[in-house]
Amino acid sequence: MTCMCVKTSLSFHSLFTANSFDSINDVFLGLPHLEYLFIENNKSESLSPYAFRGLKSLLHLSLAFNNLRTLLKGVFKGMEALTKEDLQGNIFSCHCKLKWLVAWMTNTTVDQLYCDGPPVYQGGKSNNLMLLCFTEFAVHQSLKFESVSVDSIYFGNHQYFVFAQPFSGKCGFLEWDHVEMVFRDNDDINSTSTVICKPLLIDNQLFIIVAQLFGGSHIYKRDVSVNKFTKIQDIDILKIRKPNDVETFCIDDESFFIIADSSKAGSTTIYKWNGNGFYSHQSLHPWYRDTDAEYLEIANKPHLILSSSSQRPVIYQWNKSQKLFERFIGDSKVMKWDGSMFNEIQTMPSWGSMVFQPLLVVGSMPFWEVTILSPKCIAGRERKANSFTSKSCISSHREASHLSPLITVIFLLASSFKGKTQIYEHIIIDLSN
Repeated sequence: MTCMCVKTSLSFHSLFTANSFDSINDVFLGLPHLEYLFIENNKSESLSPYAFRGLKSLLHLSLAFNNLRTLLKGVFKGMEALTKEDLQGNIFSCHCKLKWLVAWMTNTTVDQLYCDGPPVYQGGKSNNLMLLCFTEFAVHQSLKFESVSVDSIYFGNHQYFVFAQPFSGKCGFLEWDHVEMVFRDNDDINSTSTVICKPLLIDNQLFIIVAQLFGGSHIYKRDVSVNKFTKIQDIDILKIRKPNDVETFCIDDESFFIIADSSKAGSTTIYKWNGNGFYSHQSLHPWYRDTDAEYLEIANKPHLILSSSSQRPVIYQWNKSQKLFERFIGDSKVMKWDGSMFNEIQTMPSWGSMVFQPLLVVGSMPFWEVTILSPKCIAGRERKANSFTSKSCISSHREASHLSPLITVIFLLASSFKGKTQIYEHIIIDLSN
């Protein structure tokens, strides 16, 4: 057991080491000139909020190798001179009660700490925690309708959110009410069995692609002179029979959208804006019951990924010279040597193949080039297990919009076709008190 207080010509030092006390109250009251305090290798599991009351001159505090799992907010109140704190050897529960300490550590030097929980942070360093770690999505507003998709658009200096509501048969627009601090109705587009209401902005003109399961799909344009939506075009019902997804994209300053068709007789089709309307630019992947289309750029080259209910995903790459998408991953290619270079003579679907085999045919040598794509499904990543797990579930959840920042608040708008559509607010949880 060591308990001593030493006065030097420079400062006061106090040591409380290898003791058996399990809690510390305001035992240092009356030592306003103490500058160094060492409370180490004890069995202390908790500290009173007033444990260090009056230590206004303390520069260095060591609480190393105790049994501390948390620190109460305010325990360092009035210790503005404190610049170094040693908490090593204590394993903290890195829950929302510790948020205040994470904020406080930005202004002082603290040795590395390790978390004993919760599971997502177990074994990690508490020094790596940020204030955004102490957050969750809480229900901000429950809407009165079911929906199957949601999108956001910024138009006319306002941000709008559009929900496809199949049972009420409309595209419903919401906007943020800065006074009531809620989302309110703004406008509607009446339709039938609506599954997608996709906004597309071209040269300050707002278009809405309304995809329907019955009655065909249509394109509407916002008429700012009368402040309403007007139908300008019908989409070919022979190609688009059962739309399941719509994605918009831009290539070389030209605007496109793609509709993934999930019917047996339909065809996933790309449409292009020609200045007056949208026309069919290219049909992809007919008769495969496509369920989703995603546009992305890889190495500055446009790509499309199509998933379907009848086969594995397929990747297309943009051919700049032909201005068309071509199969990129998923096909084998037969190449023929022409004396100076290899030319492609045929593509063949060959999912699952893992060979690169030359073949001699009448003096020519073609070869196979095979690439395999394995689809992944991601929910939330569990750090310790290094795996993906579901973080939260919404009844019959169909789609969620991107996080939408409004002023200083972040919202997640989640559609649901069996339960009520929900709007979640990203909030910081502080249980320090």
